[in-house]
Amino acid sequence: FGDARSMVEGIIYRYRCGIAWRDVPEVFGPWQSIWTWHRRMSADGTWDSVLARLLTSADAAGMIDWAVSVDSTIARAHQHATNITRDTGGWVELQESADRAA
Repeated sequence: FGDARSMVEGIIYRYRCGIAWRDVPEVFGPWQSIWTWHRRMSADGTWDSVLARLLTSADAAGMIDWAVSVDSTIARAHQHATNITRDTGGWVELQESADRAA
């Protein structure tokens, strides 16, 4: 399971499906090997070279539309949607209420 074709196909399959490395089917080889190939190819610039060549070929064939779209949508979250804790004074209120109840 160490041939280059199965490793590259495993990497492509993983990105196409959007799955975790551990979920790559065994038919491509051990996921650890596929991940190692991907890491090494990323580090030495192989993927950058592949992308550059693909873009050059596609642009020469007129297959790329270089139009750019910008979205300036603002999405606001509700104040309670945050995971930041804040002091509400709840514990103090409970203690004061207990004293009044007695």
